[in-house]
Amino acid sequence: MQPASAPDHVAPQPSRAATLIVGAAAAFAGLLVVAAIGLWAYYGTAVFFEMVKSGIAACM
Repeated sequence: MQPASAPDHVAPQPSRAATLIVGAAAAFAGLLVVAAIGLWAYYGTAVFFEMVKSGIAACM
């Protein structure tokens, strides 16, 4: 049996810019979720769903 050794190929580390972009995208997605929950809490479910429905209808 051979001893475990380090792999011949080591995956490269993501660049700092890529990490920053992914972090910014995650923060933006989180902000959208928080905004949607806030609108739902403020206007109620009926108005919220009417806004979503009219937005989808505008896109079609």
